[in-house]
Amino acid sequence: MVTAFKAFLNSPVGPKTTHFWGPVFNWGFILAGMADMNKPPELISGRMTAVMCVYSGLFMRFAWVVNPRNYFLMATHVSNESVQLYQLARYARAHGYLEKKEPEAQQ
Repeated sequence: MVTAFKAFLNSPVGPKTTHFWGPVFNWGFILAGMADMNKPPELISGRMTAVMCVYSGLFMRFAWVVNPRNYFLMATHVSNESVQLYQLARYARAHGYLEKKEPEAQQ
């Protein structure tokens, strides 16, 4: 158990590196997005939410190709992408970009 903890502590993506602390602090974006889920969609900034989607998409790729592969960073950006896409869908629905399809009347 102690050996495993020491290995994690000294690993290239462990808590002594920015490869660990960057994803930890990025969880602030995810928590903020989750907190905003109950707010009215009219308060959502469509541009900023779209930028956050692009940002997380780019960093998902970075987390995959960086050596050593950073699964913690990958999980962080997958989570952020999910939250931001949900918020973007709320924004689009509220502003009429996504119309609800009504069932066609059968004759």
